[in-house]
Formats: sequence, structure tokens, C-alpha cells
Amino acid sequence: FTLPPGFTARDHGGPEEEEEEEEVKAEARRDVLAHRGSLSVRSWYPVGTLLAGLYPAPPLNLVVAPPPGMATRLCFSVEYRHAGEQLAVSLLRLGNLPPRFHGDGTLAELRLLPDDRRPRQARARCTGPDPEFNDCFVFQVSGVCVSQSTLSVCVLSVKADGKRHAVGRVLFPLEGELGQAGRVLWRDLETEEDAQCSEQGDVQLSLCYSSSLQRLSVVVLKVRGLQLSSDAGVCVQASLQIHAQVVKVKRSCVVTGEAELSLNHKMTFKLRPRHLDEACLRLELLQLGQIHSGDPAPPRRRTPPVQLGECVLGPFMYARGLQLQHWMDMVNTAQEPVTLWHKLSRAT
Repeated sequence: FTLPPGFTARDHGGPEEEEEEEEVKAEARRDVLAHRGSLSVRSWYPVGTLLAGLYPAPPLNLVVAPPPGMATRLCFSVEYRHAGEQLAVSLLRLGNLPPRFHGDGTLAELRLLPDDRRPRQARARCTGPDPEFNDCFVFQVSGVCVSQSTLSVCVLSVKADGKRHAVGRVLFPLEGELGQAGRVLWRDLETEEDAQCSEQGDVQLSLCYSSSLQRLSVVVLKVRGLQLSSDAGVCVQASLQIHAQVVKVKRSCVVTGEAELSLNHKMTFKLRPRHLDEACLRLELLQLGQIHSGDPAPPRRRTPPVQLGECVLGPFMYARGLQLQHWMDMVNTAQEPVTLWHKLSRAT
């Protein structure tokens, strides 16, 4: 704080001395006005001023430095405002971005599952290993639904030619996470490189929907981590279902039973746009049964196929997590294929 200047009382002399004294006072006044604050006494004496240099805002990387480790991490915070029924999401930064993405732009797409179809986008303000966003997004959601929602953040690397490459994504269920509003959260990005196979195995699928042709296309690309009981052939059976009715069932080609398979088989289904919120796609991985010779002569018979695992993709009525996200990405990016890995679960 700046104190008012002190003036030494002097006996009044002649006009020259008074003139000199007035000049001294005016100079002191100008010096004080240069540091004047918002509060003052009389017309120009400052009570005090805040010096901004004493309160610098430290760089963000000093406040929320990424935790140690090699995984790519997302820094963000969530806060629910009950008065306005609003969920505020502050997207802060990324940490430990892989070196191959350091020179590219970074884009984040935020959705509030299951109902938010149109993503909110945030572009990083810098490049390098720790790009910063410092953006805030507000989602209108009721207090009843917010605890049943999941925040999805998909991170993309944007090349100079505009092509996008997926870096990874974070799925953050909000149930039980809104108690400490505004606290800084770090979550690892789920990437294909570090994703571990599930107990039943994983399947890589590509989905594409054409509204003009009213056609749903699914391509079964690869399968990994299978638990095979024999060397019999393996195939994928896809069923299109609307509500409780199975509309169409198709099977892929049969490939030799191995733990890692490459099928690259495409199947198409007729699906009207109005059924996109009512339909689901169930994929079952089947291992064909062994052929047994009749006794004592043919005909030969085959044992029933063994179900190795299944995966259901569709809207909120049928799916959650990545299966729901994949279906919504397909709907939102019509005419463009969307590819993701999915974990196989046990048949119900």
C-alpha cells in the first residue's frame, strides 16, 4: 500500500517561495497519482493499491503437473449447478501426449451420454507433449438424469492436411463423482495400443450408415484373444433387432480357428432412419462344432456351435460405454465408417 506523502510545514515567505512550494506539492501529487488506487481520500490521496506483480498467476503446468507415468492423461473438472440444472465441465489440458502427435493440432470432442448426439469441440491452444485447452462447457441436464449420465471425451490429433487420428478417449461415469465439485481430475486415455484383451477376447468392427440408401453396413475386421477349445473354424453371426423382434441374421465367412483372426467381412442390413433409436446390432462369435461320423455309416452330423462371446451395439436402450458411443458416432457421421475395438462378453 502507498502512504500519502508528508509535507514539511514551513513559514510562508515571499511569492517566490510560495511558488516553489506549490511546484513541490504538484510534483508530489503527480507521483502519487501515478500509483493511485480505486479508493482515495479527498480528491487525490490514495488509501492503497494492489500491485499485480505481487500476485502472478503461475503457469498451469506448475499448478496441475501431470502425474508421473507414460500414459496419456486428461486433466478436467466437473461441477453440477443444481439451481440451473447445469453440468459445467472444465477441460484443462493433456499430459504425456505421444511424441508422434507433438507437432499436430489437438482436438477434443465432448459428449454427455446417452442423449447428447452432437459433440462439443475444444481445440488446444498449443502443441507439444502437454497441450492446454482451458475451455468450459455447460450441459443442460436434470438432477435426476445427471447421475445416470457418462461424460465422454474423445481426443483427436489433427494433421496439417486436416486428417484426424484418434489418440484415445475417456469415459467418466458421473454417478458418485459430483460430491467434490470443481476438484481437478486426472484420467488415463484408453487407447488401442495399451488396451488389454478381455477374458473372452476382442473384436474390431467398422460401422457405417447411409440415410439415403437406408443401409447399415458392418465390417468385421479382426478378432483377438480368443479362448478356443479346438481348431475348428470360427465365424461371426450378426443379428439386426428392432425392439424384441429379430429382423435379419447374417453370418460371416468361416476362418481357421486361431487366437488372432483377420476376417474383413462386410454385412449389410436394411434399416430405416426412424428405427435408428429402436434397433440394435448383436454380434456373436461362434466356433463351429466338430463333424462326427454316424455309426456304422453316414449320414454325418455336426455338433452345435460353441459361442465364444457376444457384443451388442445400439442406442441407450440396448448398450452402454463404447458400444453406445460407437453407435452414436455412426449416426452422427453418416456416410463415413467408424472403427473401434470392443470387448466380447459372455453370452446371456
